[in-house]
Amino acid sequence: MSVWLSQDQRAAVQKIELERGLANTLAPVEGKRWLLTRDFSLIWWSQVLSQVADGVSRLALLWFVYSVTGSAVKTTIIGLLQTLPPIVLGPLIGVSVDRLPKKAILIGSDVTRAILIGVIPCWLSIEVFTVDMLYLLVFLYGIATAMFVPALSASVPFLVDRLRFTAANALLQSTTSIGIIVGPALSGLGIAFAGSQEVLCVNAMTYLSSALCLVPIRFPRSVTSPKQSNWVAAMHRDLAEGIRYALVSQRTILILILMASVYTFGTGAFTTLFPVFGKKMLALGPVEVGYLWSWLGIGLFLVSLGLVSMTQWDMRKRLQAVSVSSVIGGAALCSLVWTHDLVMATVLVALIGMGFGTWTPIAWGMIQECSPANMVGRVMAIYTSIATATSMAGMTFFGWMTERFNEYTSVIGIGFVLFLLAVAAAWFSRRLKDAGGLADEMDAEPA
Repeated sequence: MSVWLSQDQRAAVQKIELERGLANTLAPVEGKRWLLTRDFSLIWWSQVLSQVADGVSRLALLWFVYSVTGSAVKTTIIGLLQTLPPIVLGPLIGVSVDRLPKKAILIGSDVTRAILIGVIPCWLSIEVFTVDMLYLLVFLYGIATAMFVPALSASVPFLVDRLRFTAANALLQSTTSIGIIVGPALSGLGIAFAGSQEVLCVNAMTYLSSALCLVPIRFPRSVTSPKQSNWVAAMHRDLAEGIRYALVSQRTILILILMASVYTFGTGAFTTLFPVFGKKMLALGPVEVGYLWSWLGIGLFLVSLGLVSMTQWDMRKRLQAVSVSSVIGGAALCSLVWTHDLVMATVLVALIGMGFGTWTPIAWGMIQECSPANMVGRVMAIYTSIATATSMAGMTFFGWMTERFNEYTSVIGIGFVLFLLAVAAAWFSRRLKDAGGLADEMDAEPA
């Protein structure tokens, strides 16, 4: 498989690689830091707090809606409302991320989420804080998160060197797993002893603390795009350039986007319906569901740590790791329907977390490696937009399947989705031209 760049594209890549080198000079690696660089370590600690806050909010929101409505479909609306903004606004968000200061976007997103899912619920009475009101807040919360994700990914090339992109993404995913481990457990205890609304109120301080961690980060000035008089035309040009690069020029990115769509179709449904599965299949309360959800995070965390050591693996080996882990996750999902024992379910959920854990750091790292640094935001926004659209489809489909048939059928179906991802990753690893992967493709000359 060959992917060719035009002469202008190759010149742009070389220019951005020089900027990327400047960024790494401005943010040097001090010895062999576990968190790679000073500024990356600040982002990592910020993400720990932000992901814990997300974990607390997610269970509190899902439990509140399911307790009030008793409907799996209405519960999935929480997940659907969070996926709509990146689908509808994703490409424009990507252009904004590439043109605006990333630090401001990251801080603004955390502050906005603190207000929407923390401060506002504190101001509202129990009578006003209805499911419909919650849906509105969650949709606005989804817009803030849709800005945060591509900004975070686009920041990586300016904070660490190219050889450690996978390690950086794995470390960022480790914060997600920490959030899954700690957040739902804290949320479950809070719901049991206080209530969902009170949990959301207290959780606002976690988002604000995350924003404070980002204040000292230093981004190189070369990241900022120059101002242009006709900004509408400039936005349109940048948007078209990003879409063409992600979906036409780089077939490897297109394949990654298609594989991400398979991944999110299953994993988005599983995480959204997790409280339903726990309550229906294992007869668990909020504390036990929070505990079990934490073990999903433990599996994710263990895989993230393992991926740090794989950062210099060639792309074939990384994709093979995705294939193997997806088989493990799919098998664990199918096995989950046969157990009613909490201990065995805990082991299986941890294995499911391990199965989920390899895709995102590896896919993000591959995109960062083959995209110019000033285009990562657009490419990641397009990637996220399409992947979240299929996540939305998965939530809807498996939510309907749960109500139409039962939760056991849905879990097995999600397991087969992971098996499909394993086959696709194995196929793609064999299609790569050689062990050098995209780096060689970008350097190739047209025949």
